[in-house]
Amino acid sequence: MAADRTNAAGEAGTGPDPARAADPDARPLVSTPYGVVRGRYEHAVAVFRGIPFAAPPFGVRRFRPPAPPDPWNGVRDAGSFGPTPPKPPYSDAFARYLSDPVVPGDDCLNLNVWTPEPGPGARLPVVVWLHGGALTRGSSATPVYDGRHFARDGIVFVSINYRLGVEGYGLFPDAPANLGLRDQLAALAWVHRSIRAFGGDPDRITLAGQSAGAISVGGLIAAPQAQGLFRRAVLQSGPPEALERDKVRRMVRRMAARLKIPATAEAFAAVDRDLLLRTQAEIGRLSSPVLGGPAFGIVVDGDLVPRDPLSALLDGDVAVGADLLMGWTRDEYRLWLVPGGLLERVDRLGAVALAGAMARCHCGPEVPRGYRALHPEAGPAEIVGQMVTDSLLRRPLRRLADARSGTSYMYEFAWPSRRPGLGACHALELGFVFDTGETPESAKLAGDGAPQELADAMHGAWTRFAATGDPGWEAWNATHPVRIFGESDGESGPQEHHRMLSGDDAVLSGADAEPSGTGGWSYTAHGVRDRELALWVTPSPQAALPEVADDGTSTADPSSAGFSARGTELRSAVRRLRRATGGTRER
Repeated sequence: MAADRTNAAGEAGTGPDPARAADPDARPLVSTPYGVVRGRYEHAVAVFRGIPFAAPPFGVRRFRPPAPPDPWNGVRDAGSFGPTPPKPPYSDAFARYLSDPVVPGDDCLNLNVWTPEPGPGARLPVVVWLHGGALTRGSSATPVYDGRHFARDGIVFVSINYRLGVEGYGLFPDAPANLGLRDQLAALAWVHRSIRAFGGDPDRITLAGQSAGAISVGGLIAAPQAQGLFRRAVLQSGPPEALERDKVRRMVRRMAARLKIPATAEAFAAVDRDLLLRTQAEIGRLSSPVLGGPAFGIVVDGDLVPRDPLSALLDGDVAVGADLLMGWTRDEYRLWLVPGGLLERVDRLGAVALAGAMARCHCGPEVPRGYRALHPEAGPAEIVGQMVTDSLLRRPLRRLADARSGTSYMYEFAWPSRRPGLGACHALELGFVFDTGETPESAKLAGDGAPQELADAMHGAWTRFAATGDPGWEAWNATHPVRIFGESDGESGPQEHHRMLSGDDAVLSGADAEPSGTGGWSYTAHGVRDRELALWVTPSPQAALPEVADDGTSTADPSSAGFSARGTELRSAVRRLRRATGGTRER
Protein backbone atom coordinates (compact mmCIF):
# COMPACT_ATOMS: atom_id res chain seq x y z
CA MET A 1 0.00 0.00 0.00
CA ALA A 2 1.18 3.51 -0.71
CA ALA A 3 2.96 5.42 2.03
CA ASP A 4 0.86 8.53 1.39
CA ARG A 5 -2.49 6.85 1.96
CA THR A 6 -5.03 8.63 4.14
CA ASN A 7 -5.01 7.95 7.84
CA ALA A 8 -7.53 5.93 9.86
CA ALA A 9 -9.89 8.86 10.16
CA GLY A 10 -10.02 9.25 6.37
CA GLU A 11 -8.01 12.46 6.42
CA ALA A 12 -4.80 13.39 4.65
CA GLY A 13 -3.01 13.87 8.01
CA THR A 14 0.65 13.51 8.93
CA GLY A 15 2.30 10.44 7.44
CA PRO A 16 5.70 8.88 6.86
CA ASP A 17 8.30 10.84 4.92
CA PRO A 18 9.42 8.38 2.20
CA ALA A 19 12.35 10.53 1.11
CA ARG A 20 13.83 10.69 4.63
CA ALA A 21 13.00 7.04 5.34
CA ALA A 22 14.78 5.96 2.15
CA ASP A 23 18.08 7.31 3.49
CA PRO A 24 19.92 4.25 4.88
CA ASP A 25 21.88 6.49 7.25
CA ALA A 26 18.83 8.23 8.73
CA ARG A 27 18.58 7.63 12.48
CA PRO A 28 15.70 9.38 14.29
CA LEU A 29 16.50 10.70 17.77
CA VAL A 30 13.90 11.19 20.52
CA SER A 31 14.33 12.39 24.10
CA THR A 32 12.63 10.34 26.81
CA PRO A 33 12.44 11.18 30.54
CA TYR A 34 15.52 8.98 31.12
CA GLY A 35 17.67 9.77 28.11
CA VAL A 36 17.87 10.04 24.33
CA VAL A 37 17.12 7.02 22.11
CA ARG A 38 18.15 6.43 18.52
CA GLY A 39 15.79 4.44 16.30
CA ARG A 40 15.70 3.31 12.68
CA TYR A 41 13.62 4.07 9.63
CA GLU A 42 12.05 0.87 8.32
CA HIS A 43 9.25 0.57 5.76
CA ALA A 44 8.94 4.36 5.73
CA VAL A 45 8.24 4.65 9.48
CA ALA A 46 10.47 5.31 12.49
CA VAL A 47 10.98 2.37 14.83
CA PHE A 48 12.42 2.41 18.37
CA ARG A 49 12.88 -0.95 20.07
CA GLY A 50 13.86 -2.06 23.55
CA ILE A 51 13.31 1.23 25.40
CA PRO A 52 13.31 0.55 29.16
CA PHE A 53 10.26 1.85 31.01
CA ALA A 54 11.33 0.27 34.33
CA ALA A 55 14.47 -1.10 35.95
CA PRO A 56 15.42 -4.80 35.56
CA PRO A 57 13.14 -6.75 37.99
CA PHE A 58 15.88 -8.95 39.41
CA GLY A 59 18.35 -8.91 42.28
CA VAL A 60 16.97 -6.74 45.06
CA ARG A 61 14.00 -5.84 42.80
CA ARG A 62 12.88 -9.48 42.37
CA PHE A 63 9.18 -9.90 43.24
CA ARG A 64 8.89 -6.17 43.85
CA PRO A 65 6.82 -3.48 42.09
CA PRO A 66 8.46 -1.91 39.02
CA ALA A 67 10.97 0.85 39.73
CA PRO A 68 12.01 3.65 37.35
CA PRO A 69 14.93 2.81 35.07
CA ASP A 70 18.34 4.35 35.65
CA PRO A 71 18.88 7.41 33.42
CA TRP A 72 21.62 7.14 30.79
CA ASN A 73 24.06 9.65 29.36
CA GLY A 74 24.53 10.12 25.66
CA VAL A 75 22.39 8.32 23.12
CA ARG A 76 20.97 4.83 23.69
CA ASP A 77 20.62 2.69 20.58
CA ALA A 78 17.05 1.43 20.10
CA GLY A 79 17.55 -0.64 16.98
CA SER A 80 16.85 -4.12 18.42
CA PHE A 81 14.21 -5.73 20.60
CA GLY A 82 15.12 -5.75 24.27
CA PRO A 83 15.28 -8.84 26.48
CA THR A 84 12.08 -10.84 26.93
CA PRO A 85 10.81 -11.79 30.41
CA PRO A 86 11.60 -15.33 31.63
CA LYS A 87 9.12 -17.88 30.28
CA PRO A 88 8.96 -21.58 29.45
CA PRO A 89 8.82 -22.56 25.77
CA TYR A 90 5.63 -23.74 24.14
CA SER A 91 5.16 -27.49 24.04
CA ASP A 92 5.97 -29.17 20.73
CA ALA A 93 2.25 -29.48 19.94
CA PHE A 94 1.69 -25.72 20.28
CA ALA A 95 5.03 -24.62 18.82
CA ARG A 96 3.77 -25.88 15.45
CA TYR A 97 1.26 -23.03 15.49
CA LEU A 98 2.66 -20.29 17.76
CA SER A 99 5.99 -18.47 17.75
CA ASP A 100 7.55 -17.08 20.91
CA PRO A 101 11.05 -15.64 20.40
CA VAL A 102 13.43 -15.33 23.34
CA VAL A 103 15.87 -12.43 23.76
CA PRO A 104 18.22 -13.07 26.71
CA GLY A 105 18.97 -10.48 29.36
CA ASP A 106 17.61 -9.02 32.60
CA ASP A 107 16.45 -5.61 31.30
CA CYS A 108 13.13 -7.13 30.20
CA LEU A 109 10.72 -4.33 31.17
CA ASN A 110 10.96 -2.54 27.86
CA LEU A 111 8.74 -1.31 25.05
CA ASN A 112 8.82 -0.56 21.33
CA VAL A 113 7.44 2.38 19.34
CA TRP A 114 6.49 2.61 15.66
CA THR A 115 5.65 6.14 14.52
CA PRO A 116 5.14 7.88 11.16
CA GLU A 117 6.38 11.21 12.50
CA PRO A 118 8.69 11.31 15.55
CA GLY A 119 8.17 14.80 16.87
CA PRO A 120 5.95 16.64 19.37
CA GLY A 121 3.91 18.43 16.74
CA ALA A 122 2.19 15.42 15.14
CA ARG A 123 -0.31 14.64 17.95
CA LEU A 124 -1.36 11.31 16.43
CA PRO A 125 -3.59 8.67 18.05
CA VAL A 126 -1.75 6.00 20.03
CA VAL A 127 -2.28 2.26 20.48
CA VAL A 128 -0.61 0.46 23.41
CA TRP A 129 -0.54 -3.31 22.81
CA LEU A 130 -0.54 -6.02 25.53
CA HIS A 131 0.37 -9.45 24.16
CA GLY A 132 -1.35 -12.72 25.02
CA GLY A 133 0.07 -16.02 26.22
CA ALA A 134 -1.92 -17.09 29.31
CA LEU A 135 0.21 -14.65 31.38
CA THR A 136 3.01 -17.24 31.16
CA ARG A 137 4.31 -16.84 27.59
CA GLY A 138 4.56 -14.31 24.76
CA SER A 139 6.43 -11.05 24.26
CA SER A 140 6.40 -7.85 22.23
CA ALA A 141 9.12 -9.33 19.96
CA THR A 142 6.69 -11.71 18.23
CA PRO A 143 6.81 -10.79 14.51
CA VAL A 144 3.02 -10.96 14.16
CA TYR A 145 2.89 -7.86 16.42
CA ASP A 146 4.96 -5.70 14.08
CA GLY A 147 3.43 -2.22 14.36
CA ARG A 148 4.59 -0.76 11.06
CA HIS A 149 1.19 -0.98 9.37
CA PHE A 150 -0.47 0.92 12.19
CA ALA A 151 2.20 3.61 11.85
CA ARG A 152 1.75 3.60 8.08
CA ASP A 153 -1.90 4.45 8.69
CA GLY A 154 -1.27 7.34 11.07
CA ILE A 155 -1.16 5.56 14.44
CA VAL A 156 1.72 5.68 16.93
CA PHE A 157 1.96 2.03 17.98
CA VAL A 158 3.55 0.86 21.24
CA SER A 159 4.08 -2.75 22.35
CA ILE A 160 5.36 -3.71 25.79
CA ASN A 161 6.86 -6.56 27.81
CA TYR A 162 5.75 -7.44 31.32
CA ARG A 163 6.65 -10.09 33.90
CA LEU A 164 5.03 -13.47 33.33
CA GLY A 165 4.13 -16.60 35.27
CA VAL A 166 5.30 -16.89 38.85
CA GLU A 167 7.54 -13.80 38.44
CA GLY A 168 4.57 -11.64 37.47
CA TYR A 169 1.51 -13.31 38.97
CA GLY A 170 2.66 -15.54 41.80
CA LEU A 171 0.77 -14.95 45.05
CA PHE A 172 3.08 -14.81 48.08
CA PRO A 173 2.73 -13.65 51.69
CA ASP A 174 5.90 -11.55 51.39
CA ALA A 175 5.40 -9.81 48.02
CA PRO A 176 2.75 -7.64 46.34
CA ALA A 177 0.24 -9.33 44.04
CA ASN A 178 -0.27 -8.61 40.34
CA LEU A 179 3.31 -7.58 39.57
CA GLY A 180 2.82 -8.15 35.83
CA LEU A 181 -0.21 -5.87 35.87
CA ARG A 182 1.83 -3.28 37.78
CA ASP A 183 4.45 -3.50 35.02
CA GLN A 184 1.75 -2.79 32.45
CA LEU A 185 0.52 0.20 34.47
CA ALA A 186 4.09 1.54 34.65
CA ALA A 187 4.41 1.18 30.88
CA LEU A 188 1.07 2.91 30.30
CA ALA A 189 2.14 5.78 32.58
CA TRP A 190 5.45 6.02 30.65
CA VAL A 191 3.53 6.25 27.37
CA HIS A 192 1.20 8.92 28.72
CA ARG A 193 4.17 10.96 29.91
CA SER A 194 6.54 10.39 26.97
CA ILE A 195 4.62 9.64 23.78
CA ARG A 196 4.23 13.24 22.62
CA ALA A 197 7.95 13.30 21.75
CA PHE A 198 7.35 10.31 19.42
CA GLY A 199 4.47 12.06 17.64
CA GLY A 200 1.64 10.71 19.78
CA ASP A 201 -1.25 12.40 21.55
CA PRO A 202 -1.40 11.38 25.25
CA ASP A 203 -5.10 12.27 25.28
CA ARG A 204 -5.89 9.71 22.55
CA ILE A 205 -4.43 6.47 23.87
CA THR A 206 -6.15 3.18 23.05
CA LEU A 207 -5.19 0.27 25.31
CA ALA A 208 -5.50 -2.99 23.35
CA GLY A 209 -4.77 -6.66 23.93
CA GLN A 210 -5.67 -10.22 22.99
CA SER A 211 -6.36 -13.23 25.24
CA ALA A 212 -4.32 -12.69 28.43
CA GLY A 213 -3.55 -9.24 27.03
CA ALA A 214 -7.28 -8.49 26.84
CA ILE A 215 -7.78 -9.74 30.39
CA SER A 216 -4.98 -7.36 31.35
CA VAL A 217 -6.68 -4.51 29.49
CA GLY A 218 -9.82 -5.23 31.51
CA GLY A 219 -7.84 -5.15 34.73
CA LEU A 220 -6.14 -1.87 33.85
CA ILE A 221 -9.17 0.08 32.65
CA ALA A 222 -10.88 -0.90 35.92
CA ALA A 223 -7.86 0.10 38.05
CA PRO A 224 -8.23 3.41 39.92
CA GLN A 225 -4.56 4.27 39.22
CA ALA A 226 -5.06 3.99 35.44
CA GLN A 227 -7.96 6.39 35.13
CA GLY A 228 -7.03 9.28 32.84
CA LEU A 229 -4.22 7.32 31.15
CA PHE A 230 -6.36 5.97 28.27
CA ARG A 231 -9.34 6.95 26.16
CA ARG A 232 -10.37 3.73 24.44
CA ALA A 233 -9.87 0.00 24.88
CA VAL A 234 -9.84 -3.12 22.72
CA LEU A 235 -10.49 -6.54 24.26
CA GLN A 236 -9.88 -9.41 21.83
CA SER A 237 -10.86 -12.87 23.12
CA GLY A 238 -10.40 -12.01 26.78
CA PRO A 239 -12.84 -10.66 29.41
CA PRO A 240 -12.21 -8.48 32.45
CA GLU A 241 -11.76 -10.98 35.28
CA ALA A 242 -10.04 -11.76 38.55
CA LEU A 243 -9.17 -15.32 39.53
CA GLU A 244 -9.91 -16.69 42.97
CA ARG A 245 -6.86 -16.18 45.14
CA ASP A 246 -6.88 -19.84 46.16
CA LYS A 247 -6.62 -20.88 42.51
CA VAL A 248 -3.40 -18.89 42.06
CA ARG A 249 -2.13 -19.86 45.50
CA ARG A 250 -2.52 -23.56 44.61
CA MET A 251 -0.23 -23.03 41.63
CA VAL A 252 2.45 -21.50 43.85
CA ARG A 253 2.07 -24.16 46.56
CA ARG A 254 2.36 -26.99 44.06
CA MET A 255 5.51 -25.44 42.62
CA ALA A 256 6.90 -25.02 46.14
CA ALA A 257 6.16 -28.66 46.98
CA ARG A 258 7.89 -29.85 43.81
CA LEU A 259 10.91 -27.65 44.57
CA LYS A 260 10.86 -28.56 48.30
CA ILE A 261 10.93 -24.92 49.39
CA PRO A 262 8.57 -22.63 51.33
CA ALA A 263 5.85 -20.91 49.26
CA THR A 264 7.43 -17.48 49.74
CA ALA A 265 8.87 -14.95 47.32
CA GLU A 266 12.17 -15.04 49.21
CA ALA A 267 12.49 -18.80 48.69
CA PHE A 268 11.43 -18.65 45.04
CA ALA A 269 13.96 -15.88 44.34
CA ALA A 270 16.76 -18.22 45.41
CA VAL A 271 15.83 -20.94 42.88
CA ASP A 272 17.68 -21.26 39.58
CA ARG A 273 15.65 -19.42 36.97
CA ASP A 274 15.55 -22.27 34.43
CA LEU A 275 14.50 -24.77 37.11
CA LEU A 276 11.73 -22.41 38.16
CA LEU A 277 10.44 -22.21 34.58
CA ARG A 278 10.54 -25.99 34.09
CA THR A 279 8.65 -26.53 37.34
CA GLN A 280 6.06 -23.93 36.39
CA ALA A 281 5.49 -25.58 33.01
CA GLU A 282 5.13 -29.03 34.55
CA ILE A 283 2.67 -27.95 37.25
CA GLY A 284 0.53 -26.09 34.70
CA ARG A 285 0.53 -28.93 32.17
CA LEU A 286 -2.96 -30.23 33.00
CA SER A 287 -4.61 -26.83 33.15
CA SER A 288 -6.42 -25.25 30.22
CA PRO A 289 -9.12 -22.68 29.47
CA VAL A 290 -11.49 -25.56 28.75
CA LEU A 291 -10.66 -27.74 31.75
CA GLY A 292 -9.67 -25.16 34.34
CA GLY A 293 -7.10 -26.06 36.99
CA PRO A 294 -4.43 -24.04 38.80
CA ALA A 295 -3.28 -21.00 36.88
CA PHE A 296 -1.69 -17.61 37.15
CA GLY A 297 -3.95 -14.60 36.80
CA ILE A 298 -5.05 -11.24 38.10
CA VAL A 299 -6.40 -11.34 41.66
CA VAL A 300 -8.24 -8.82 43.81
CA ASP A 301 -5.52 -7.23 45.94
CA GLY A 302 -7.27 -4.28 47.60
CA ASP A 303 -4.94 -1.85 45.86
CA LEU A 304 -4.40 -1.95 42.10
CA VAL A 305 -7.36 -4.34 41.80
CA PRO A 306 -9.64 -3.32 44.67
CA ARG A 307 -12.57 -5.38 43.35
CA ASP A 308 -13.48 -7.69 40.48
CA PRO A 309 -12.73 -5.71 37.27
CA LEU A 310 -15.90 -6.81 35.47
CA SER A 311 -18.09 -5.76 38.41
CA ALA A 312 -16.38 -2.37 38.57
CA LEU A 313 -16.90 -1.82 34.85
CA LEU A 314 -20.52 -2.99 34.95
CA ASP A 315 -21.25 -0.59 37.79
CA GLY A 316 -19.83 2.28 35.75
CA ASP A 317 -17.41 3.37 38.45
CA VAL A 318 -14.39 3.36 36.14
CA ALA A 319 -13.50 3.93 32.47
CA VAL A 320 -16.35 6.43 32.29
CA GLY A 321 -16.94 7.49 28.70
CA ALA A 322 -14.34 5.10 27.28
CA ASP A 323 -15.08 3.59 23.86
CA LEU A 324 -14.82 -0.22 23.81
CA LEU A 325 -14.14 -2.61 20.92
CA MET A 326 -14.67 -6.24 21.97
CA GLY A 327 -15.10 -9.63 20.39
CA TRP A 328 -14.04 -13.19 19.83
CA THR A 329 -13.29 -15.81 17.19
CA ARG A 330 -15.93 -18.26 16.08
CA ASP A 331 -13.98 -21.35 17.17
CA GLU A 332 -11.82 -20.11 20.06
CA TYR A 333 -11.58 -23.57 21.62
CA ARG A 334 -9.95 -25.24 18.63
CA LEU A 335 -6.52 -23.82 19.42
CA TRP A 336 -6.82 -25.39 22.87
CA LEU A 337 -8.03 -28.80 21.66
CA VAL A 338 -6.65 -29.45 18.16
CA PRO A 339 -2.90 -29.54 19.01
CA GLY A 340 -1.96 -33.00 20.15
CA GLY A 341 -5.25 -34.55 19.01
CA LEU A 342 -7.24 -33.42 22.03
CA LEU A 343 -10.34 -32.63 19.95
CA GLU A 344 -10.75 -36.27 18.94
CA ARG A 345 -10.18 -37.46 22.51
CA VAL A 346 -12.85 -35.12 23.88
CA ASP A 347 -15.26 -36.34 21.20
CA ARG A 348 -14.62 -39.95 22.24
CA LEU A 349 -15.26 -39.10 25.91
CA GLY A 350 -18.79 -37.96 25.02
CA ALA A 351 -20.93 -37.75 28.15
CA VAL A 352 -17.87 -37.47 30.39
CA ALA A 353 -16.74 -34.41 28.45
CA LEU A 354 -20.17 -32.81 28.70
CA ALA A 355 -20.28 -33.47 32.45
CA GLY A 356 -16.85 -31.89 32.80
CA ALA A 357 -18.06 -28.82 30.90
CA MET A 358 -21.05 -28.54 33.25
CA ALA A 359 -18.72 -28.52 36.24
CA ARG A 360 -16.37 -26.03 34.60
CA CYS A 361 -19.26 -23.69 33.74
CA HIS A 362 -21.28 -24.23 36.95
CA CYS A 363 -24.42 -25.16 35.03
CA GLY A 364 -26.94 -27.94 34.92
CA PRO A 365 -27.81 -30.38 32.12
CA GLU A 366 -30.32 -28.01 30.53
CA VAL A 367 -27.44 -25.97 29.06
CA PRO A 368 -25.70 -28.72 27.05
CA ARG A 369 -29.15 -30.06 26.19
CA GLY A 370 -30.01 -26.66 24.74
CA TYR A 371 -26.78 -26.54 22.70
CA ARG A 372 -27.55 -29.97 21.28
CA ALA A 373 -31.03 -28.82 20.28
CA LEU A 374 -29.63 -25.72 18.55
CA HIS A 375 -26.79 -27.62 16.86
CA PRO A 376 -27.81 -31.26 16.42
CA GLU A 377 -24.93 -31.82 13.99
CA ALA A 378 -22.27 -30.81 16.55
CA GLY A 379 -20.14 -33.39 18.36
CA PRO A 380 -19.28 -33.36 22.07
CA ALA A 381 -16.01 -31.46 21.56
CA GLU A 382 -17.72 -28.63 19.70
CA ILE A 383 -20.49 -28.38 22.28
CA VAL A 384 -18.00 -28.42 25.15
CA GLY A 385 -15.78 -25.86 23.43
CA GLN A 386 -18.59 -23.46 22.60
CA MET A 387 -20.17 -23.84 26.04
CA VAL A 388 -16.94 -22.97 27.81
CA THR A 389 -16.22 -20.11 25.39
CA ASP A 390 -19.70 -18.67 25.92
CA SER A 391 -19.53 -19.05 29.69
CA LEU A 392 -16.05 -17.66 30.27
CA LEU A 393 -15.67 -15.21 27.40
CA ARG A 394 -18.73 -14.22 25.38
CA ARG A 395 -21.15 -13.81 28.29
CA PRO A 396 -18.98 -11.35 30.26
CA LEU A 397 -18.13 -9.34 27.13
CA ARG A 398 -21.81 -9.15 26.18
CA ARG A 399 -22.68 -8.06 29.72
CA LEU A 400 -20.10 -5.32 29.47
CA ALA A 401 -21.48 -4.21 26.11
CA ASP A 402 -24.99 -4.10 27.58
CA ALA A 403 -23.72 -1.88 30.41
CA ARG A 404 -21.87 0.39 27.95
CA SER A 405 -24.47 0.51 25.18
CA GLY A 406 -23.80 3.20 22.60
CA THR A 407 -20.04 3.29 23.21
CA SER A 408 -19.28 -0.41 22.67
CA TYR A 409 -18.69 -2.23 19.39
CA MET A 410 -18.78 -6.01 19.03
CA TYR A 411 -17.20 -8.30 16.42
CA GLU A 412 -16.80 -11.98 15.59
CA PHE A 413 -13.91 -13.37 13.54
CA ALA A 414 -15.19 -16.22 11.36
CA TRP A 415 -12.51 -16.98 8.73
CA PRO A 416 -11.27 -20.61 9.05
CA SER A 417 -7.55 -21.28 9.06
CA ARG A 418 -6.09 -23.20 6.16
CA ARG A 419 -4.38 -25.45 8.71
CA PRO A 420 -6.47 -28.61 9.19
CA GLY A 421 -8.93 -28.61 12.05
CA LEU A 422 -8.22 -25.16 13.46
CA GLY A 423 -11.25 -23.37 12.05
CA ALA A 424 -11.56 -19.74 13.20
CA CYS A 425 -9.51 -20.49 16.31
CA HIS A 426 -8.15 -18.41 19.17
CA ALA A 427 -5.44 -15.90 18.09
CA LEU A 428 -6.06 -16.42 14.36
CA GLU A 429 -7.33 -12.87 13.93
CA LEU A 430 -4.01 -11.32 15.01
CA GLY A 431 -2.32 -11.53 11.62
CA PHE A 432 -5.30 -9.70 10.11
CA VAL A 433 -5.54 -7.02 12.82
CA PHE A 434 -1.83 -6.26 12.37
CA ASP A 435 -1.85 -6.86 8.59
CA THR A 436 1.17 -9.15 9.03
CA GLY A 437 -0.18 -12.17 7.20
CA GLU A 438 2.93 -12.27 5.03
CA THR A 439 5.15 -13.27 7.97
CA PRO A 440 6.04 -16.96 8.43
CA GLU A 441 4.94 -16.66 12.06
CA SER A 442 1.42 -15.67 11.01
CA ALA A 443 1.29 -18.45 8.43
CA LYS A 444 2.05 -21.02 11.15
CA LEU A 445 -1.49 -20.48 12.41
CA ALA A 446 -3.34 -19.26 9.31
CA GLY A 447 -1.68 -21.36 6.63
CA ASP A 448 -0.63 -20.00 3.27
CA GLY A 449 -2.69 -17.62 1.17
CA ALA A 450 -4.53 -15.68 3.86
CA PRO A 451 -6.77 -13.12 2.10
CA GLN A 452 -5.33 -9.62 2.04
CA GLU A 453 -8.84 -8.19 1.65
CA LEU A 454 -9.73 -9.53 5.09
CA ALA A 455 -6.64 -7.90 6.58
CA ASP A 456 -7.61 -4.62 4.89
CA ALA A 457 -11.08 -4.82 6.43
CA MET A 458 -10.00 -5.78 9.93
CA HIS A 459 -6.88 -3.65 10.23
CA GLY A 460 -8.83 -0.71 8.82
CA ALA A 461 -11.53 -1.11 11.47
CA TRP A 462 -8.96 -1.18 14.30
CA THR A 463 -7.16 1.93 13.03
CA ARG A 464 -10.45 3.79 12.62
CA PHE A 465 -11.42 2.90 16.16
CA ALA A 466 -8.10 4.13 17.56
CA ALA A 467 -8.40 7.39 15.63
CA THR A 468 -12.10 8.18 16.07
CA GLY A 469 -13.73 5.70 18.48
CA ASP A 470 -15.90 4.34 15.64
CA PRO A 471 -14.64 1.20 13.82
CA GLY A 472 -17.20 1.59 11.05
CA TRP A 473 -20.34 -0.23 12.14
CA GLU A 474 -23.30 0.23 14.45
CA ALA A 475 -22.61 0.68 18.15
CA TRP A 476 -24.07 -1.90 20.55
CA ASN A 477 -27.77 -1.45 21.23
CA ALA A 478 -30.91 -3.46 21.90
CA THR A 479 -30.70 -5.10 18.45
CA HIS A 480 -27.26 -6.59 19.27
CA PRO A 481 -25.24 -5.65 16.15
CA VAL A 482 -22.05 -7.68 15.63
CA ARG A 483 -19.54 -7.20 12.83
CA ILE A 484 -18.61 -10.53 11.22
CA PHE A 485 -15.11 -10.66 9.75
CA GLY A 486 -14.00 -13.42 7.41
CA GLU A 487 -16.95 -14.23 5.18
CA SER A 488 -16.68 -13.74 1.43
CA ASP A 489 -19.70 -13.09 -0.75
CA GLY A 490 -18.43 -15.94 -2.89
CA GLU A 491 -18.50 -18.52 -0.08
CA SER A 492 -21.53 -19.82 1.83
CA GLY A 493 -22.86 -16.30 2.11
CA PRO A 494 -23.49 -14.30 5.27
CA GLN A 495 -27.15 -15.23 5.72
CA GLU A 496 -26.66 -19.00 5.42
CA HIS A 497 -23.57 -19.08 7.62
CA HIS A 498 -25.13 -16.97 10.30
CA ARG A 499 -28.22 -19.14 10.59
CA MET A 500 -25.91 -22.09 11.09
CA LEU A 501 -24.32 -20.31 14.04
CA SER A 502 -27.23 -18.75 15.85
CA GLY A 503 -30.51 -19.97 14.47
CA ASP A 504 -33.19 -18.06 12.63
CA ASP A 505 -33.17 -15.19 15.12
CA ALA A 506 -29.86 -13.88 13.73
CA VAL A 507 -30.47 -11.47 10.87
CA LEU A 508 -28.35 -9.24 8.71
CA SER A 509 -28.78 -5.51 8.85
CA GLY A 510 -30.10 -4.33 5.52
CA ALA A 511 -27.59 -1.55 4.98
CA ASP A 512 -24.60 -3.73 5.82
CA ALA A 513 -25.63 -6.99 4.15
CA GLU A 514 -23.63 -5.96 1.07
CA PRO A 515 -20.39 -4.51 2.43
CA SER A 516 -18.59 -1.92 0.40
CA GLY A 517 -14.87 -1.38 0.09
CA THR A 518 -13.92 -4.63 1.86
CA GLY A 519 -14.32 -7.15 -0.93
CA GLY A 520 -17.22 -8.81 0.90
CA TRP A 521 -15.08 -9.81 3.88
CA SER A 522 -17.15 -8.18 6.62
CA TYR A 523 -20.78 -7.44 7.30
CA THR A 524 -23.04 -6.63 10.25
CA ALA A 525 -25.51 -9.11 11.71
CA HIS A 526 -27.91 -8.73 14.61
CA GLY A 527 -28.64 -11.22 17.38
CA VAL A 528 -25.42 -13.19 16.97
CA ARG A 529 -25.40 -16.07 19.49
CA ASP A 530 -28.46 -14.70 21.25
CA ARG A 531 -30.11 -18.10 21.42
CA GLU A 532 -27.07 -19.84 22.88
CA LEU A 533 -26.45 -17.14 25.46
CA ALA A 534 -30.13 -17.11 26.44
CA LEU A 535 -29.64 -20.67 27.73
CA TRP A 536 -27.56 -19.24 30.58
CA VAL A 537 -30.08 -16.66 31.80
CA THR A 538 -32.24 -18.92 33.96
CA PRO A 539 -30.40 -19.98 37.15
CA SER A 540 -29.83 -23.72 37.23
CA PRO A 541 -30.25 -25.98 40.26
CA GLN A 542 -26.61 -26.90 39.62
CA ALA A 543 -25.41 -23.30 39.23
CA ALA A 544 -23.99 -23.28 42.76
CA LEU A 545 -21.57 -26.16 42.14
CA PRO A 546 -18.25 -25.34 43.83
CA GLU A 547 -15.12 -24.56 41.83
CA VAL A 548 -13.36 -27.77 40.85
CA ALA A 549 -9.70 -27.81 41.81
CA ASP A 550 -7.00 -29.32 39.63
CA ASP A 551 -7.11 -32.54 41.67
CA GLY A 552 -10.91 -32.65 41.70
CA THR A 553 -11.24 -31.62 45.33
CA SER A 554 -13.37 -28.84 46.74
CA THR A 555 -13.39 -26.82 49.92
CA ALA A 556 -17.14 -26.35 49.77
CA ASP A 557 -19.31 -27.37 52.71
CA PRO A 558 -20.89 -30.76 51.83
CA SER A 559 -24.15 -29.52 53.32
CA SER A 560 -24.34 -26.53 50.96
CA ALA A 561 -26.97 -26.45 48.24
CA GLY A 562 -24.47 -26.95 45.44
CA PHE A 563 -22.72 -29.95 46.98
CA SER A 564 -24.60 -33.09 45.98
CA ALA A 565 -24.14 -36.53 44.54
CA ARG A 566 -24.48 -34.92 41.12
CA GLY A 567 -21.74 -32.42 42.00
CA THR A 568 -19.47 -35.28 43.04
CA GLU A 569 -20.10 -36.98 39.69
CA LEU A 570 -19.23 -33.78 37.82
CA ARG A 571 -15.99 -33.31 39.72
CA SER A 572 -15.08 -36.91 38.97
CA ALA A 573 -15.78 -36.22 35.31
CA VAL A 574 -13.39 -33.26 35.35
CA ARG A 575 -10.64 -35.45 36.83
CA ARG A 576 -11.19 -38.09 34.14
CA LEU A 577 -11.33 -35.48 31.40
CA ARG A 578 -8.05 -33.85 32.46
CA ARG A 579 -6.27 -37.19 32.71
CA ALA A 580 -7.62 -38.32 29.35
CA THR A 581 -6.72 -35.16 27.46
CA GLY A 582 -3.51 -34.11 29.20
CA GLY A 583 -4.44 -30.55 28.28
CA THR A 584 -2.16 -27.57 28.72
CA ARG A 585 -2.77 -23.90 29.28
CA GLU A 586 -0.67 -22.54 26.44
CA ARG A 587 -2.54 -19.42 25.39
